[in-house]
Amino acid sequence: MKTFAVQIKINPNLHLRDPQSTELGRRIIEYSVKLIDEYGLEGFTFKKLSKAIDSNEPSIYRYFENKHQLFVYLLNWYWEWLIIRIDINTLNVQNPLERLKIALNIIVDSANRNTEIEFVDEDILHKIVVREGAKGYHHKGVDEYNQEGFYLAYKQLCESIADILLEINPEFPYPRALASTLIESANNNLYFARHLPRLTDLNAKDGDLSEQVKEMIIFFTMGLIQGTPLKSNKEVINN
Repeated sequence: MKTFAVQIKINPNLHLRDPQSTELGRRIIEYSVKLIDEYGLEGFTFKKLSKAIDSNEPSIYRYFENKHQLFVYLLNWYWEWLIIRIDINTLNVQNPLERLKIALNIIVDSANRNTEIEFVDEDILHKIVVREGAKGYHHKGVDEYNQEGFYLAYKQLCESIADILLEINPEFPYPRALASTLIESANNNLYFARHLPRLTDLNAKDGDLSEQVKEMIIFFTMGLIQGTPLKSNKEVINN
């Protein structure tokens, strides 16, 4: 994959003050990633964060209302990072099938860091997304957050993949469902292989897990969008 310098733009509704604009804000982001990886979202607190950055809790609350909002900010960072990588790496690729393979590879592959932004380790952030990403929207306040546009980046990521699927097969009836399923399936199966191996056919002892996930989601995708036309729901139920 190509390397490049970018500026990650995050929905301003996700913060009270832009953490990228100050040294303290950048430290909040950097150490939030490290501490959530270390303690998990449940064990992560602003008290632990304030100690790690040698500051006080009120200074953190000037940037974020609560830890869940900070967590969704980090998820948005990750989703925006994927969108940028997909856009740049597919820019001059005309074949939609090849663009789809590139996009699916990027969803799984976290090795390509943005070295221009030192305060976010995308590799560690990817681990957090795999382990706990669903907590960002499997949440009681999801409807309110959605109205604030907290998930626009994730929707854009899914729509970009859905658009490629429709280029390959304009008659495919479930492009958005498949796009979101592929992203969730990639993360779930990475997690299962590492922690609940009987829930997946991937094997953490059997070579590079990322390569196995890439092969799996490409296999699923090709089978669906290039297979025989699907029957209508009524035909399936009646048969």
